[in-house]
Amino acid sequence: MDRLRQRADFLAVANGARVNTTAFVLQGRRRDDQGPIRVGYTVTKKNGTATERNRIRRRLREVMRQVDAVFMRPHHDYVLVGRRDALTRDFATMLDDLRSALRRLDRPAPKTGTNKTGTNKAGNKSAPNPNGMTRP
Repeated sequence: MDRLRQRADFLAVANGARVNTTAFVLQGRRRDDQGPIRVGYTVTKKNGTATERNRIRRRLREVMRQVDAVFMRPHHDYVLVGRRDALTRDFATMLDDLRSALRRLDRPAPKTGTNKTGTNKAGNKSAPNPNGMTRP
């Protein structure tokens, strides 16, 4: 497992799928090359002082290290965005959260659109919008 280091890689993963947990946000994206799994870690300044952010980052690295690679897809990039709750959350719970997040990340996106009656989930008739914008 390699690390993500360049900003462009982090931005590319940010456009992929995302799963929220209490201690972190997991982002994932499939790459077109045949390289190994890559993981990046980021913690914003709003999460505390430098020592707190470093502690969050260390805990996220250790959680990712202890999760089996079986849960991760080959040729994918993952980014863990740390939250302040990662400082106080039980480590075993964070492991379970990460395993669950990796499974949820692999789920196909739910279908959106119309059902059999021709209406969307809100019950409105769906008609194509000529300018391509969504309606309020």
